[in-house]
Amino acid sequence: MNLSPTDTRHPAAIARRDFVKASAIAGGGLLLSALFPSTKAAAATKGSSIFAPNFYIKIASDGLVTIISKNPEIGQGIKTSLPMIIAEELEVPWQNVTVEQAGLVLGLKGWQGAGGSGATPGHYMDFRKVGAVGRTLLEQAAAQKWGVPVAQCQADQGYVKHSASQKKLAYKDLVDIAAQLEVPDPDSVTLKDPKTFKLLGRRITGVDNRAIVTGQPLFGIDQQREGLLHACFVRCPVFGGKPRSANLDTIKRMSGIVDAFIVEGTDDAFGLRPGVAIVARDTWTTFKAQQSLQVLWQDDNASQHNSLLYQEQASQLAREPGQELRSDGDVEGALASAEQVLEATYEYPFLSHTNLEPQNTTALYQDGVMQIWSPTQNAINGHGLVKELFQLEDDKVKIDITRIGGGFGRRLMSDFICEAAAIAHKLEGTPVKVTWTREQDMQHDYYRAAGWHHFKGAVDAQGKISAWSDHFVTFGLDSTEKTGRGAGISSDEFPIRFVENARLSQTILSTNVPMGWWRAPGSCAIAFATQGFIDELAHQAQRDPLQFRLELLGPDRQVAPAGKRGPDYDSGRMKNVLQLAAEKASWGKKLPKGRGQGIAFHFSHRGYVAVVAEVTVAPNGSLSVDKLVAGVDVGPIVNLSGAENQVQGSLIDALSAAWQQEVTIEGGRVRQTNFDDNPMLRIAQSPQIEVHFDQSDNPPTGLGEPAFPPAAPAIANAIYAATGKRIRSMPFSKTDLTWT
Repeated sequence: MNLSPTDTRHPAAIARRDFVKASAIAGGGLLLSALFPSTKAAAATKGSSIFAPNFYIKIASDGLVTIISKNPEIGQGIKTSLPMIIAEELEVPWQNVTVEQAGLVLGLKGWQGAGGSGATPGHYMDFRKVGAVGRTLLEQAAAQKWGVPVAQCQADQGYVKHSASQKKLAYKDLVDIAAQLEVPDPDSVTLKDPKTFKLLGRRITGVDNRAIVTGQPLFGIDQQREGLLHACFVRCPVFGGKPRSANLDTIKRMSGIVDAFIVEGTDDAFGLRPGVAIVARDTWTTFKAQQSLQVLWQDDNASQHNSLLYQEQASQLAREPGQELRSDGDVEGALASAEQVLEATYEYPFLSHTNLEPQNTTALYQDGVMQIWSPTQNAINGHGLVKELFQLEDDKVKIDITRIGGGFGRRLMSDFICEAAAIAHKLEGTPVKVTWTREQDMQHDYYRAAGWHHFKGAVDAQGKISAWSDHFVTFGLDSTEKTGRGAGISSDEFPIRFVENARLSQTILSTNVPMGWWRAPGSCAIAFATQGFIDELAHQAQRDPLQFRLELLGPDRQVAPAGKRGPDYDSGRMKNVLQLAAEKASWGKKLPKGRGQGIAFHFSHRGYVAVVAEVTVAPNGSLSVDKLVAGVDVGPIVNLSGAENQVQGSLIDALSAAWQQEVTIEGGRVRQTNFDDNPMLRIAQSPQIEVHFDQSDNPPTGLGEPAFPPAAPAIANAIYAATGKRIRSMPFSKTDLTWT
């Protein structure tokens, strides 16, 4: 059930038809608001009581407990873990809970999206309070029914017990009374002691697992509506190109084709792009029609954009001063006086998100309302773009959020939503589903930015880093002044703040390639470079790489960011996960030539993760990544099963990208088209993975991204230990690893 408000001027209001629908389904019961809009939020009708609007909890008079999942599920397990937080404080057995996905609800407290590993830290305390308010009301209802002090009433696993008499009442017998009570201030309710948690921290199976393995239609691509038509949207192969003309009459005469037309689009690289729409009775017909489509494109300046040209420009710019982002101490003086100075350039390519479920959206424009069903990570962004495109009021754009078959940041952008809405708007009254081909998905992505790091570093007589300099060359979208999305670097990037003499500068290359947030934006590539060069300095100083890093982190302390931007860096937490991973991986064990261990760490999205990799490289250069061991501190774990899954998935994803994947540009367009020339990791190539959590008392954070960045440098450092060959570029497959 997807409830959406119809008047955003009053976010506490609930639409009449949604109220009636909810009441009918409840059959009498209790609903709790997400926003706690007032202390008298209860409304009753035909025996059903509702705290309105935007509810998270519903307890029906038959005892059924429903918890609404607010944020999109993209495989990160949030549809299970966030409701678990509410259920823990509500004191209900998990087996009695049904979870339902919410559609976009305007005015809802907190971002209703998926990205930046922000859902858990952004909702943990609020959702505990949501559950605790429900529990408190049920305890008050029991006290009223028994005529006893509420202090003698204790909720426990779906019942309220009276401590003196040992009587108990099921929640279903209390909901009608509870629905009439005043809602307490959420800041006034008592939260459970984490030591008494019965659910959080356990292994809980994903709520959609059974539906997924039995092929139930959960995903965007599964959507069906009566009278549904299917569509494709063809863009210019060159980024930013526009259609001048097309053989539309020929396409329209093809069997099964309903319509074909040019969509003018906008100049917004992240909105509705110009292109050609083809509408048919089925998806396969639209795909076949694309092969006969002939378009005259306007694609100016395409030849200026080429990966080889970018490489030449970056090499030239490395010899020129960049924009200084930060300078601490006397870098030049430290380099000049150092006995050992090392220089190296690290580079990495553009990358596609390679979602297994290609972009798709279903839309219906009828009676002035645009209804959308989409696998979106960022429904509010799609809502705003569609609203602006067609000059609709807030309540005239409604978005149902489907399960997502891979996001990794790609579906934070809403271009595919705009395409479906544009076609549905033209075909008013008919539902239309837009589906991309694999080739379109790979060639019209928002890519992880390529980049180059030109390092200079020095170690002193004590074997410690005495100077650090990084000239970072990156990209801007049609700009040399502003970095593309996910293409920038923080002026606090490690090891800055931990080295007395440190400098960071930046140069921006202009490209037509649209960039977007990619799993662990920035960190996913920057860690490869910085942790690789740190490893080089450790070997230059003839130091153990683990001890070198521990000394670099220094004493346990909170290191504040420049200008108070972002969270502090807790060196003690990072040292703990480094030591944890090293211990579990038996760091330093003697291995024969051709086998090696490497270590790396990174702090991102408030998570502290260290990885030890163990690899085997045959004399012919054949690589096997044998084992990855991760030490992880993201605070207390909500769902142990989901947490392990996220770390394992991050490590495999990082290995796949670092080992085999790249996107190259030729003539302003992406050369790669499918998995044959941009391969993903095969099952047989996957390593053994161990995940070890250091569950600190710090506030919990997300886990979809922090484990990704240190994996690639740990593997590259292990390859060096095995062969003596230093990998300074991705993908690793382009480096000759043969040895004798």
